[in-house]
Order: sequence, then structure tokens, then C-alpha cells
Amino acid sequence: MTLNTSRRGFLKGAAAAGAFLVIGLKPDGVLAAGDAGAQINPFVKIGPDGKVIAIIKHFEKGQGPATGLSTLIAEEIGIRMDQIDYEFAPSNAQLYANLAFGQFQGTGGSTAMANSFMQYRSAGAAARAVLIEAAAQAWGDDPASLDIVDGEVVGASNAAPIGEFVAAATQLDAPAEPPLKSPDQWRLIGNPDVRRLDSAIKGNGTAMFAMDVHLPNQMIAMLARPPQTGGLVSSFDDSDAKEVKGFIRAATLPNKAAVAVYAENTWAAMQAREALSVEWDLSNAETRDSSQIKDEILAALDAEEEFNVLKNDPAPMDQATKIVEQTFYFPLLAHAPMEPLNCTIEANEDGGITLHDGAQFPTGPHMALAQIFELPMDKVRINTMLAGGSFGRRATPTADYQVEAALAFVITDRTRPVKLVWSREDDVRGGYYRPAFGHKVRVGLSDDGEIVAWDHRIAGQSIMKGTAFEDFSVHDGVDHSSVEGVSDTPYSIPGFHVGLTDTKKATSTLWWRSVGHTHTAYAMEVMMDMAARAAGRDPVEFRLAHLGDGKDQSRKAEVLKLAAEKAGWGNAPDGRTQGIAVHKSFGSFVAEVVEISGDAASGVKIEKVTCAVDCGIAVNPDVIKAQIEGGVGYGLGHAMRDEITLTGGVVDQSNFPDYEPLRIGDIGAIETHIVPSAEPPTGIGEPGTPPAPPALANAIAAAGTVVAFLPMVNDGVEFV
Repeated sequence: MTLNTSRRGFLKGAAAAGAFLVIGLKPDGVLAAGDAGAQINPFVKIGPDGKVIAIIKHFEKGQGPATGLSTLIAEEIGIRMDQIDYEFAPSNAQLYANLAFGQFQGTGGSTAMANSFMQYRSAGAAARAVLIEAAAQAWGDDPASLDIVDGEVVGASNAAPIGEFVAAATQLDAPAEPPLKSPDQWRLIGNPDVRRLDSAIKGNGTAMFAMDVHLPNQMIAMLARPPQTGGLVSSFDDSDAKEVKGFIRAATLPNKAAVAVYAENTWAAMQAREALSVEWDLSNAETRDSSQIKDEILAALDAEEEFNVLKNDPAPMDQATKIVEQTFYFPLLAHAPMEPLNCTIEANEDGGITLHDGAQFPTGPHMALAQIFELPMDKVRINTMLAGGSFGRRATPTADYQVEAALAFVITDRTRPVKLVWSREDDVRGGYYRPAFGHKVRVGLSDDGEIVAWDHRIAGQSIMKGTAFEDFSVHDGVDHSSVEGVSDTPYSIPGFHVGLTDTKKATSTLWWRSVGHTHTAYAMEVMMDMAARAAGRDPVEFRLAHLGDGKDQSRKAEVLKLAAEKAGWGNAPDGRTQGIAVHKSFGSFVAEVVEISGDAASGVKIEKVTCAVDCGIAVNPDVIKAQIEGGVGYGLGHAMRDEITLTGGVVDQSNFPDYEPLRIGDIGAIETHIVPSAEPPTGIGEPGTPPAPPALANAIAAAGTVVAFLPMVNDGVEFV
């Protein structure tokens, strides 16, 4: 796999190698075919040896788009998965915009497959069309009598590898709307035996992550950052740092946000940074404790005049004969990907610069670096590398760590590349967290156990306000990422009242795997269980009774019933209890049943998690199952044990011993069932996370204890 590419480099290399067939979009947006010199935004290129390369516009952090998008191209052309490779697209929002984000290139919101499904299928189909047309002309055959099978054009008495027709195909016009294969013709899409393209390189150690970049003569830069959000550098003394072997220099960044320590290697940079003495200006820094932040959020839930009302359906609570109510609290959470943040920046011979990065949102750092270096956009290049996880952390609206690297580089003489490295402690204490939220919910029930009123108050720290994404998510003063999963629930709830109030941010807030659904799914699904118990009804039957006949309701009901069936709902072995939750997020529907042994006091053991997912057309079932498993583990691990706390504004946690990830022994088994669907593909990287914690909470509640304040270990739950 080739990781380092730019449009100019790709075209130059392709031309040198001989005739390449390029399929993509012309500047006017029309699908086209041509050679390496054509003005085409490529999605696929095919060499004279018949090797097909997919140009992947979404970065790969483990969630599978490199395999998924390559599968679409391979399917439509008619090749095997071992006949296709991939490269990451260059940073160019005009050419490779995420269709869900407007004119912005990026990977997030579980949109990779959803927004690229037709683009990549059409590119593959166009390649098949021109290759078949070229073969038909060479053989004097009717194109309709030919096909491509396993990389060969076949038909009548002729057969030849597609590489033989690449040169001729570059001279043909691609159909603007090439015919796509029908589902009954698919051999790769939906095939559970198709495996990831990047498994081998990750297994044998040849995969190149951003942390693996080592350029000749590079310096390592590590930053001494203020202990509290909002602090600035007043002065520093590097006398002791100069005694560290490999230390080069130290300097305050132009924005005074940190002191950069430069060294010949990472260990020297760490030791020299430790030896620094820094005076901080903390006059505008955060000084609150976590307990104060929590109290402010919980108090805001009762401040009626502060709420923005999203829904206010008639049917007052006084019509209820029974009221169920609960207050929930969700703490700050770190992302903690396995590969800490890092990137490398170097000067180019043409006066430009190149950033080597696991670039989740390349448009942001591209624009920021152009401004910092006062360069036109085409002089800034981003080499997108593999990333060892993200969960949202590598997609900051401020391009924080890339800007740090740029500032650390711009104040040097720029003759040596600078590699910025964060430690694990930097990452956990880095100040970008899933915001803290509180929910206060009151559910009114009738005599026959039906919901007649639902009052839902939410208070927390907005993610989108004050960022470049504000117009996208904030409407009428409401950040909809704070209320998603509640205000748009597929449940049919009469008397539905939803209100939101923003609270002061303690840190830089940031989306975290599944964004608002991280807390809204928990509050909704735990309340549905509490209401079902109060009504004396089965939790599955109660949920189904509050789902209507619409498409979303039917799909949600289907995964709910499938998960219950596969888990043997209601028939748990002696000594075990079950909890269920179902949620829609990012266009997908996921239901999960958690089966536990023990109880909150004696110790809970998660024996099994049974999942059902409807994410539309299942392009790569193997990837889908892996993402559901990862989402379940990520959601459960954080709900069980994790939080970020502050003392006087300083983050208390620093590494995995005190911010503990899920351990392999924490879950006995995870079983995933995919609902067959003809709907367009929807998200899969995030939807497995939201239902997992409430399903666990509902299993614990079935054993006798309602858990409303996370993490669970702080609310009296022991895990074994």
C-alpha cells in the first residue's frame, strides 16, 4: 500500500510508469475517464499491469473505509480483493469533500460509507464500461456480450487481462451514469468472507502510522503545557534541560500556550521537558473542581428560565396516575486512542511545507497552516497516514495539535523537520474531552401502563458553539449535538417536553465516539426500563408498544426483536439477569442485550452481549461486526470505570492506571447479528457504542440497583 501521495505526485508517477486509466470527476462534477494527465479528480486508477488502486478520501483509523470503499470499486469493475490496493487522497476539499459536511474534507460522524457509496460504485462501474468498450473495439465484439471477471475481460471466445486495454480505455468517454450491478450480481458487497485490506500490514508491522514517520535530520518537539485550561507561559528556565544529552533548545510558542522543547530523540525531549522550570500566568485559567462543575450542571436542570424548549407537546403531567423520575450525570471523558497525538512537518524545495499526519479533518489544518506560514493552499500538502484510533480526538475544530506543530516549526530556521509527539499523559490531560452532562427526566404513566407525558431536561457543555461547525449544528440557540437521541427519538411519546440549557465549559469540549448519543441513549433507555417496571410490563414489549408504523420505528422494532430473540430474552440461566437497550444514531439502528451474573454489591460480571444492527446495505459484514464489538467495548469500559476529574482546574488522571480501558476479561462474549437490508448504507463506526452502557445498567437494575450517575463504580457498582 502506498501512503504518501499528492495529486501532482500521483500524476507525475503515473505518467512515468506508462499508461494509467484514471476514473473520477472533472472540475464540472461530471464522471470521466482519462489518462494520468487528464484534469480528473480520481477515485480509481488502473495501471498497465491491471493493478487497480482505489483513492480513498476518508482517513483510516481502524474503522474500515479503506477496505469498504475499495470493495465498492472492486465489485463494480469485476476484480478480486487481492487485485486492488489503495492510497489516501490528497488534501483538497474541492475535490474530495465529505458530502455530509459541505465543502469540507473529513472523516467523522460515521459518514464515510454513507456519503461515498454511490461515488465509488459509479467510479468502478465507469472503469468497467470503458475497459469493456476498449476490448470490444479490439475484438470486434458487441460490448453487451463481454464482462469482467476476476480482472479479465471475457466473452465469446476471447479473454484477456484488463491491463491490456488500459491504454485504449484512456481515449474513451466514460458514461456519465454508468449502469451499476444489481444486488443479485454482487460477489463482494455483503460477503462475510471479505477481509480487511490492511490486516496483513498491521499484523506484520509494515503499516505506516503517523508515529512511524522518521525523516532525515528531524527534531522531536514536546510541549510543556499549562496545568490548567486557559493558562499561558510567563517565563521559563532551561538551565537544567541543557544538561540532558540530545537536548537542542527550548522556546515559547508565539501564542504563549506552551514551551516547545526540541531534542534529537523522544526520550531526550521527555527528559528535557521534565527538567524545565516554567512560570505560568493562570489569571484566566480554569480553577473549578469537578464537584463544582457537577453541582452547576445539576442545579441548571432545575433553572426553568434558562431552558431552550425544543419540544412541548400537549398532555400535562397531571394526567398521569404514576410518575417515574430520575436524574442522571455523565462526567468528562477522554478519548485515549492507543496512538497518542503526533504529526511531522517539513519544508519543501518549492517553498511549501508538508504535514505528515493521521489527518481526520485535513481541511482544518490545511487552512490553519496556510495562514501560519502565509502560503497559498496549493503550497501546503498533507500526507495522510494511518492513525491508531481517534474516537473524535484527531478531528478538533481548532486543529490544535497540528497548529502546535506548525508553531513549533515556524520559530525554527526550518532546515530540519519537526516531529511533534504527545505522551500518553499529554493525551489524557490534553484538555479536549467529551463534555459533562446532566439529565432530569419525569415520565407520567396512565392506569393501563401507557406513557402520557415525558418531561426531559438536559444541561451541559456545548460542543459546537464557537466552532466552525456552529452553523451546521446550532439552530435557534440550541446545539443539536447536545440533544440528539432525545429530541429526535423514534419512540412515539405523547406529551413530550424537551429542554436544554448550556453550562460553562470547564475544558475544550469535543465530540467523542457517538457525540451526544453517548449520554442521551443512556438516559432514554434507562428511563424506558424504569417506566416498564413501574407499569409492570416486559421491557421489550413496552418498547415495542411505543414504536409506531413508520420506517424508522419499524427498523428499530426489528433490531429490538432480533436482539431479544438471539439473546434468549427472558430465559437467562439461573444466577443471571439481562438488560436491553435500542437506539438509532447516525442513521443506523442497534439493539443490545447484556447478560450479567452477580449484582452491584457482590460484583457484576458481564457474561455476554448480544447485538443486532441495521445499517442499511452491509458492504463488509466482517468490518461491521468488528465495529460493533469495538463500540460495545468502548462504551462499556468508560461507563464502568472512567471519568476525567479536576482539582482546582488541574486534571487528576494521567495514564491507563487511573484512566482504565476495558480489559479483555471484562466481557465474556459478544455476538453480532446483521439485519439484511436494501436501504442505503448508514453509519457503523459509532452506533454500537450508545446502547451498550444502558443495556448494562438495565441488567444491573434487573438485579436490584438503578445506576444513574456515571461511572458506575462511583455509584456503588463493583465489577469482577
